[in-house]
Amino acid sequence: MHHFAADLLRLLAAGLRRVATAVLALLILFEEWGWEPLQRLMARLGRLPVIHWLEARIAALPPRAALAVLLVPTLVVLPIKLGAVWLIAQGHLLTGTLVIVAAKVAGTAVVARLFTLTRPALLRLAWFARFYPRWLAWKATVLARVRTSLVWRQVRAMKAQLRQTWRRWRRGPG
Repeated sequence: MHHFAADLLRLLAAGLRRVATAVLALLILFEEWGWEPLQRLMARLGRLPVIHWLEARIAALPPRAALAVLLVPTLVVLPIKLGAVWLIAQGHLLTGTLVIVAAKVAGTAVVARLFTLTRPALLRLAWFARFYPRWLAWKATVLARVRTSLVWRQVRAMKAQLRQTWRRWRRGPG
């Protein structure tokens, strides 16, 4: 009986690892598609004098303060997402879903910019300096695996076709 329980626990742990990996992979894909464009958009906003001043102060923060600033968007967006879940539970599926998507996009945009500004300070934290390269390596492995998939290639082809259609539409007739 002991072997059965141990085997069951190993099987359960392996399944949980697969689910966690799949969820993280989906998050990575979202971040990959959204992170850079949203960060560039936020950098454009950083040209405004008030935002530029604020970004300069954030970039100059010591490591622990930089970490705290990086966590602020998560703390701000969490109640919004919980409110969206409440809306969904009340039968407002579309509104709740739109709120969650908007919060995710806005949160990603802000975190992407804050991370760019705080990364040098964060890398002065020993645990972060050890963890970050491992994260980058794992992320690269996941992305390499995903990019070889048929679904990824089909989505990329569709994206290229949509981009081409958009350009033709913007040029207008003739």
